[in-house]
Amino acid sequence: MQKITPSLWFDNNAEEAINFYSGIFKQSKVLDKSYYGKGSPMPEGLLLAATFELAGQQFMVLNGGPQFPFTEAVSFIVNCENQEEVDYYWSRLTADGGKEVQCGWLKDKYGLSWQITPTSLHKMISDKDPEKSGRAMQAMMKMVKLDIAALEKAYNGE
Repeated sequence: MQKITPSLWFDNNAEEAINFYSGIFKQSKVLDKSYYGKGSPMPEGLLLAATFELAGQQFMVLNGGPQFPFTEAVSFIVNCENQEEVDYYWSRLTADGGKEVQCGWLKDKYGLSWQITPTSLHKMISDKDPEKSGRAMQAMMKMVKLDIAALEKAYNGE
């Protein structure tokens, strides 16, 4: 069992969210589920909580109602090896009402924030050459979905 597990509070659509995320990320599985019973504060039979795994990372979900919506203060980074992966995750997570934001950030249809990030970006923006890293950073700041080829061109001064 992993030491720290993110717990996500949903407004009664956690089971739908698990199915949505499991359809996007490979190596997904539901580990356990519990449901509200008779006399509970939510409708009987509604998912209470579940633990599931996406790409080896465990998450817990809770159907708790509308009191605590997601904010941009917490986001999940998806590290992508190539543009095909960036495009794949971007299109799937913005589907059905998700919103593009800026600099590789998006909000999915549940309001959860994600950063779809090429693994090469960290190398570029942390380069010891301030001109190279600055050009990559400036290019990134102008993008919505990140374009690896354009980032590399900026980084290389092309």
